[in-house]
Amino acid sequence: MIKSELVQIIATRNPHLFLRDVENIVSAIFDEITDALAEGNRVELRGFGAFSVKNRPARTGRNPRTGESVEVEEKWVPFFKTGKE
Repeated sequence: MIKSELVQIIATRNPHLFLRDVENIVSAIFDEITDALAEGNRVELRGFGAFSVKNRPARTGRNPRTGESVEVEEKWVPFFKTGKE
């Protein structure tokens, strides 16, 4: 499912809301989650799951075309853990 499909489903289930308002709400939610993760915070949505960031340490990788060894820097990556319900 992509963002526009999610907006369409929400708008269909809530005919009293304008499509533009639903788009703004969905965008605001995603923006807040993105901003929180960029700051290193955890976002927990009870009954759904939790978004967080995890550290991937530096490592030696390989270029798939040449087989040459390449140093990959450490990085922080988004992580999602589903809720129990």
